[in-house]
Amino acid sequence: MSTTVLMPKATAVWLIEETALSFDQIAAFCELHPLEVAGIANEEVAKGIRGVDPIAAGFLSREEIARGEADPNHRLRAAEQKKIDLPERKRKGARYIPTIRRGDRPDAIAWFLRNHPEVSDAQIVKLIGTTKSTIEQVRTRSHWNATNIKPVDPVSLGLCSQIELDDVVRRAADVKAKDDMKRKRSDDGPGLKPATESVDPETYQRRDQEDV
Repeated sequence: MSTTVLMPKATAVWLIEETALSFDQIAAFCELHPLEVAGIANEEVAKGIRGVDPIAAGFLSREEIARGEADPNHRLRAAEQKKIDLPERKRKGARYIPTIRRGDRPDAIAWFLRNHPEVSDAQIVKLIGTTKSTIEQVRTRSHWNATNIKPVDPVSLGLCSQIELDDVVRRAADVKAKDDMKRKRSDDGPGLKPATESVDPETYQRRDQEDV
């Protein structure tokens, strides 16, 4: 069971716009810094991100929001989510996107690069039917329409469903957590070996006898 908010900034946008919760309450629920939430409210942070309703997503209940609005010291409790395993799709290559929607893909790419850099290029390609070269152009701002590209989440653009987006973000977060753990173990390095392992046992015993 998982209670992690997969789209914290988008959720914070919705809570700021639709509720009377304090910045501290929203920050605690979305696992953000209160100053970051204040920046979102002032449109200094996460500008262009559309709010995601945590009630519709099943992360929060209306009753819990009401309790938080009534008591500023109340910390919101997320509803437990059952893990949804999507069936493996046998589709080869990138997703087909209707022509009318293809011009929106750079905006979705920019949204991923800003809000979920842990999602790989390959995952973005499969989810919204783009190409790695287009992703690189948006990343380096060498895209022909770079000046007009604005980060917009792919669900709002109709490029994928919320369930599909949540699944991709969750998988990317799991991979990142595993990589961070491996990197931490590597940085810690091996511990010092006992003297009995680093020195020949007979030499170690002879030194003890000489000391005596």
